[in-house]
Amino acid sequence: MLLNKDTQYLKRIHLKKESIASYHTFPFNLPVIKKFDQIDFHPNVTYIVGENGMGKSTLLEAIAVGLGFNPEGGTLNFNFSSYDSHSNLHQYLRIAKGVNRPKNSFFFRAESFYNVATNIEALDNEISYGSKIIDSFGGTSLHQLSHGESFFAAFIHRFGENGLYILDEPEAALSPLRQMSLLARIHELAKDGSQFIISTHSPVIMAYPNAKILQLTVEGMQETSLQETNHYQVMQQFFEDRERLLHHLLED
Repeated sequence: MLLNKDTQYLKRIHLKKESIASYHTFPFNLPVIKKFDQIDFHPNVTYIVGENGMGKSTLLEAIAVGLGFNPEGGTLNFNFSSYDSHSNLHQYLRIAKGVNRPKNSFFFRAESFYNVATNIEALDNEISYGSKIIDSFGGTSLHQLSHGESFFAAFIHRFGENGLYILDEPEAALSPLRQMSLLARIHELAKDGSQFIISTHSPVIMAYPNAKILQLTVEGMQETSLQETNHYQVMQQFFEDRERLLHHLLED
């Protein structure tokens, strides 16, 4: 169990409820916001999980933007917009940081990582006397790699020790084996003083020991264990009673 609070870069967030005029418009009509109080983050790994539509990505995006990240992802130095679709939720969050600042940081968003890769190529094609940005991702164009391998180029080459990493559905292009490899990489970096905030649907990725798991439902947000998450229970039920489940799913 790591629990190195000296390297907890993100401690907690509060919702400025007094500033919200109405809960009938997006994003304030999301279940997670209606029942929101505060989140105290684990020093190493915090998971935010739940079904589609509960507000996981919206919340993660707001945290990232509130910390200064580009809404589509990247490091704090990335500043581009392919399509301006992020909410204004970050304006209603009060973010409490730790006393130390991370040496590295990255907002990884699976759905827009292609846009990050495109922006890297555009910047590297400009005249510059410095090193290429792609060198910090392994040196190979991310567009020349498979979707999953481009993800891993960031995880392996761009992520480093003493970092703050916000990951939104990193399993999107990863095989089960690669998801296990990501879990090993998370552990490696956590031992080296890094903190992770992760939104995921993958029971494999959310299996990191002693992590904090926050499950979002229509009832709000609740801390839970891996075995108590809906994701784990559904997959367990499927593999333990596959024939019966398939019969009901596929019957005419």
